[in-house]
Amino acid sequence: MAQGILLVGGLGTRLLPLTRTVPKPMLPIAGLPITEHQLMMARRANITSIVLATSYLAEVFVPYFGDGSKWGIDLQYAVETSPLGTGGAIRNAAQLLDGDQSIIIMNGDVLSSHDLVRQISMHESENADVTLHLTHVDDARAFGCVPTDEQNRVLAFLEKMDNPVTNNINAGCYVFHPRVLNSIAANTVVSIEREIFPQLVASGKKVLGFGDDSFWLDVGKPTALLQGSIAIVEGRANGQALDRVALAHRSREYVALEGAHISPSAHISGGSAIGRHARVGAGAKINGSIIGDGAIISDGAQLTRCFVADGVQVEGAEKLHDCFVGIEGIQPLLLEK
Repeated sequence: MAQGILLVGGLGTRLLPLTRTVPKPMLPIAGLPITEHQLMMARRANITSIVLATSYLAEVFVPYFGDGSKWGIDLQYAVETSPLGTGGAIRNAAQLLDGDQSIIIMNGDVLSSHDLVRQISMHESENADVTLHLTHVDDARAFGCVPTDEQNRVLAFLEKMDNPVTNNINAGCYVFHPRVLNSIAANTVVSIEREIFPQLVASGKKVLGFGDDSFWLDVGKPTALLQGSIAIVEGRANGQALDRVALAHRSREYVALEGAHISPSAHISGGSAIGRHARVGAGAKINGSIIGDGAIISDGAQLTRCFVADGVQVEGAEKLHDCFVGIEGIQPLLLEK
C-alpha cells in the first residue's frame, strides 16, 4: 500500500487577491477545497496515510481536515518554518512516513482525473526510482517538457522553449521509491523539478513517464480556478469528492451545498457552485461562478465568471463579471481569454 505527500505550502501569488486570507489549496472548487478533491483522489487509489506539507497560512488546514478520519485517511502535517523548495518540502514531509512503501507526491495546485492506480502499478511493476504523470498539451511552450523513449524512460527535463521537442509535460504527480527520497539532504533548499529529477536522469536512475491525457489543470490562476470548478460540476472532471457531502442541488448547470437557499426565480447556470448556507435571492442570475459559504446574492444581482468570498453580500443592483467580491470590495480578476 502506498503513502502520500500533498504539497500545499505555496503562497498562491498568481491568485491574489483570492489568497490574501485563504491559502490557495483551501480555495473552493465545486464547493469544496482543492485539497479535499485531491485527498479523495488519493483515497480512491487506496492511499490512506498522507502528510500535508504546509507553510503559508498552515493553521487553516487543521480545523477543516483534522486527523483525516472523516475521509478515511490518517492525516499528518509537516510545517515549513522557512521555504525549502519542492524537494526540501518533500524531504521534510517524508520524515513523518515510515516503511518501504511507494510514496506518492501530489502538487497542491493541480486538479487531475488521471488514473493514479495505474501510475502506481506501473511504477511498482517496473521497480522504478520515480514515475511521473505526464500529460499532453497543445502548446508546451509555457511548460517544461519531458521527452521519453519507447520504454517510457524519461530522457531529459527541458525548460520552457520556443520550439518544444515534445508536447508531453510534467503534470505534477510523482511516485517515488523511498530510497530516492532518503537520498535528499534534510533541511536543504532544493527543487525537485530543476535539480533532483535532472540529476536522477543524468546518473542513470530509472525515471519513467506515465502518460495519461485525462482531465488535467494547473489551477494557479483565477481563470483556471473557475475552469476547474465548472469542469467538475459539468462532469468533465472527476467530482467524486462531492459524493461524500450533503448537497442541496446537483446538476450539470450548478451544484449547491447543504444549507444553501436559492429562490425559485433565481437562474443559476454554466457550472456554477454555491457554497454551504449561501443565499441567492429572487431574480438573481449566476453564470459560471463560485459563490462562497454563507455568501448572500441579493435579489436581482447578476454575476458572470465571478468569485464571491465566504460571507460576503452582493447587492441587488450589481451586474458583475470577471471579478472577485471580497471583504475589501469588488476587484477585477485578470482572466485570460
